[in-house]
Amino acid sequence: MSLSMFAISVPPLVRSLTQLRSILEKATDFAETKKFDPSVLVNARLYPDMYPLKRQVQIASDVSKGAVSRLAGQEPPKFDDVENSFAELIERVDKTLVHINSFTAEEIDGSEAKTILLPLHDRTLTFTGLTYVTDFVLPNVYFHVTTTYAILRHNGLEIGKKDYLGDLGWL
Repeated sequence: MSLSMFAISVPPLVRSLTQLRSILEKATDFAETKKFDPSVLVNARLYPDMYPLKRQVQIASDVSKGAVSRLAGQEPPKFDDVENSFAELIERVDKTLVHINSFTAEEIDGSEAKTILLPLHDRTLTFTGLTYVTDFVLPNVYFHVTTTYAILRHNGLEIGKKDYLGDLGWL
């Protein structure tokens, strides 16, 4: 059986971003119910030298849309990092999901050996399509979605494993 680059990239990204969106909606309701300014959570961090929640969401979005675009041989769309509310972060996740879902398996499959060049700060990383997905994309998206989850949980939002993983039928 051959490896489907689409199957190992698009469904996990869609699931992660869909769950991220759901968590952000719960955070919106939480702030409303508790009657505090939601920007407190949008700008919350786990530790002073870590990015705030809004940046965690932006990075998860950027890595996800960049992944499918690069695997399909396209330039990723640029989203300005201007979100300062849960509504804006949810909108960004929605735009990212629309972009990811616009790709077909035919556009992504067969990219496992493709050279992926990733400009990153002061250097460019080189991957094969497969190592790009397995060693960079998925770990990064999971990290930033998990960190968003942790920031919100730390601040009192009652969420659990099912909120992170989604309904798998056994949780």
